[in-house]
Amino acid sequence: MSFVPSIVAPRRVSSINRSIFRAFVSVGVAGVIVKLIATFKEVAVASIFGRSDAMDAFLAAALVPSLLVNLISESMNQALVPTLVRVREQEGREPTQQLLSSSMFAMCFLLASASVVMALAAHGFLPLIASHFPPAKLQLSTRLFYGLLPIVLITGIATNCTAVLNTLGRFAAPALAPAVISVSVLCGALLLGARFGIWAMVIATLAGSLLHAVIVVVMMEARGYHFRLRWHGMSGAAREVAGQYGPMLLSSVVASGGLLIDQSMAAMLPAGSVSALFFAGRFVSVVLSLLAGAVSTALVPYLSQLAAHHEWAGCRRTLRIWARHTALVSVPVAALMIVAARPLVCIALQHGQFGPRDTTVVASVLAMYAVQIPFYVVSRVYYRFMVVMRRTDLILYCGILNLALDVVLNLILMRRFGVAGIALATSLWTVSTLFYSWYWSRKLLARASAAENGA
Repeated sequence: MSFVPSIVAPRRVSSINRSIFRAFVSVGVAGVIVKLIATFKEVAVASIFGRSDAMDAFLAAALVPSLLVNLISESMNQALVPTLVRVREQEGREPTQQLLSSSMFAMCFLLASASVVMALAAHGFLPLIASHFPPAKLQLSTRLFYGLLPIVLITGIATNCTAVLNTLGRFAAPALAPAVISVSVLCGALLLGARFGIWAMVIATLAGSLLHAVIVVVMMEARGYHFRLRWHGMSGAAREVAGQYGPMLLSSVVASGGLLIDQSMAAMLPAGSVSALFFAGRFVSVVLSLLAGAVSTALVPYLSQLAAHHEWAGCRRTLRIWARHTALVSVPVAALMIVAARPLVCIALQHGQFGPRDTTVVASVLAMYAVQIPFYVVSRVYYRFMVVMRRTDLILYCGILNLALDVVLNLILMRRFGVAGIALATSLWTVSTLFYSWYWSRKLLARASAAENGA
């Protein structure tokens, strides 16, 4: 099918950027609500379980299921969305539904297969993740892991449906939906913690994840796209998604390897280091979700539309606007979080078994983690453009570079700063990510514009 590129009208680009802004605000406000609920959950969990062995075991058990979702489902979403938007813009609803059904089928098959493999291999890799756990603690972590495995398929379906809803201009409601997971965990910790101990976290997480998936599936059905697990063959669009999915999956594997390395190295440090890394990371993840997550979610559908119509000048202007805006917001936020790290941790977590010494450790980790915020947030603007341009191979190369930097910096910095050094290492490699993604985005735009002018 031939496609005639449109000429960029400044009014159209301005309209798109207004749409991006509205989507950004919708996702950001919804994210604030979700994170506020999550904060109450974290306070309850910290008060009941503290930095205990049981909490360490649960966090180690939960790491692999969440990584599997990021590896398989999030990679599929990033490979799928630009093609899904292009097919909808150029071919219509029915081919779009077929592509969606095939992609969902493939994703669920991969998630289920990976869960089975991980279940069979649990006794081999969990001792590596928690290499310094004593036998009883490791055994508990293994049992918790088996209990949490169903969330892999459930959460994968939810994230896929959410991505589809975003391409349809639905942002606020899907962004609010994950709040049901935090509410479930909060209720589970408060009502079941005394009776079931750490297993209350498993029960509540499963229940909340299932409810979240049901909510977004219903939303997607209401917008005219159906939850069908049906393979429609390897069409041209399906081949395009598959071609992008491979490098994206590998880049996610590399990125997840960094998380595993951080967790494993934290387990080598004094008891409670894994929990300290987790609690501090949760504070920063709030900011990253609200800023980087919101701008990524808002940008991708509209950048995909511009790319589908070959409007490269519009892409260039959009990238420039949002890189500048995200930098202006994220730099003061990072500075404030670094300065206020200790009072923030004290107010939010210093309750029950979480004492002043725990606050000191977590605050130092939080300050180091917060350094990454502006670099990470701005890099997401360019990162998403590379995805839209179907250059996931470049993202893979960036991930490999980051993994090497993570290992080297961890080894150097954890000797001097302990678990806080692991957090600082993460912040430092985000700097290279920003410059890498900026350079390649500019180069891809220049090539696309030159090819357009040559044609």
